[in-house]
Amino acid sequence: MEVSDERNPHVAKRKREGSNAGEDSFAVANGDVDFSLLEEIEKSNHSIEALDIKTLKKLVLSFERRLKDNIAGRLKYPDQPEKFADSEIELHEEIEKLKILAGAPELYPDLVNLNVIPSILDLLTHDNTDIAIDVVGLLQDLTDEDVLDENDEPAQILVDCLIENNVLESLVQNLLRLSESDADEVAAVYSTLSTIENLIEVKPAVAEMVCERTKLLRWIVGKIKVREFDSNKQYASEILAILLQSSVANQKRLGQMNGVDVVLQAVAMYKSRDPRSLDEEEMVENLFDCLCCLLMPLENKERFLKAEGVELMIIIMNQKKMCYGSAIRAIDFALTNYPPACERFVDVMGLKTAFPAFMGKASSFSFTYIKC
Repeated sequence: MEVSDERNPHVAKRKREGSNAGEDSFAVANGDVDFSLLEEIEKSNHSIEALDIKTLKKLVLSFERRLKDNIAGRLKYPDQPEKFADSEIELHEEIEKLKILAGAPELYPDLVNLNVIPSILDLLTHDNTDIAIDVVGLLQDLTDEDVLDENDEPAQILVDCLIENNVLESLVQNLLRLSESDADEVAAVYSTLSTIENLIEVKPAVAEMVCERTKLLRWIVGKIKVREFDSNKQYASEILAILLQSSVANQKRLGQMNGVDVVLQAVAMYKSRDPRSLDEEEMVENLFDCLCCLLMPLENKERFLKAEGVELMIIIMNQKKMCYGSAIRAIDFALTNYPPACERFVDVMGLKTAFPAFMGKASSFSFTYIKC
């Protein structure tokens, strides 16, 4: 982890892990290596204490000491980052050690009872972005789906504690300051979205909480607007679909943020071309899922009509690219119980375009139109 950057002159950079300074001492005069010594060092470096309450208390105590040292150093030498650089590296190491707890989720209630969660979450606003990134990685590990899959009660206790201590607000606040030009911060964006997804998996109500309390929806809208494809844009589309699929409140909230138009612009990029990779294809499918969810409230159907969404779906269908079936599905949602969209569909020769899709069989799409 590097612990300084040009944007904050008061942030010390931590050294990247690389060759050990003492490596040369392993070599003997004749060029051979003392393998017995190397084995002992390897065992020492990788020895892991048993994961029990005693080990947990030692880890927490050590973390709190390093945190206290770092806070004291920053307060005493605010303009001399070299004075607290070592404490920053030590704090990073303690956060990394806490990741071992992901291997013992049964200890999560004890972790909560030790009242260390507030201190950990406070570091999401640390002046050194690298420390905040460390915490994001820790939270991602602790809430990983594989870790929590068979530990429902401990998972619920941990997630409830995280939410009570404003983890959603802190995660999104940190997300907003991450740069897309820094590789470590790009990875932290992905980890942040993953952590939010993990929290929703344990506590579905988080899907609405995070939209009510934070600017996550606004950040996702901004990410989807970017024309260039990347893994974080793909993940943002997936998280958006999760946020919308079971929440009418989120569907209406995004509609009020001009979300219908934003999603239409995003899928319009593929009206005459197919995605260039499987990941990009998945993103497009996510965007159509988002569009279908958005089209459930009546007011969003009206927005879809005004934004010429019917016409765009027909254009996509005419091109007969990969999005052909997704466009039919979106039209299905748009026309259901909304006569104005049905009339527009007829006016712009939608039946002629749609007919080949269900010729020879009675599809749900044809029944939707007849019902309108």
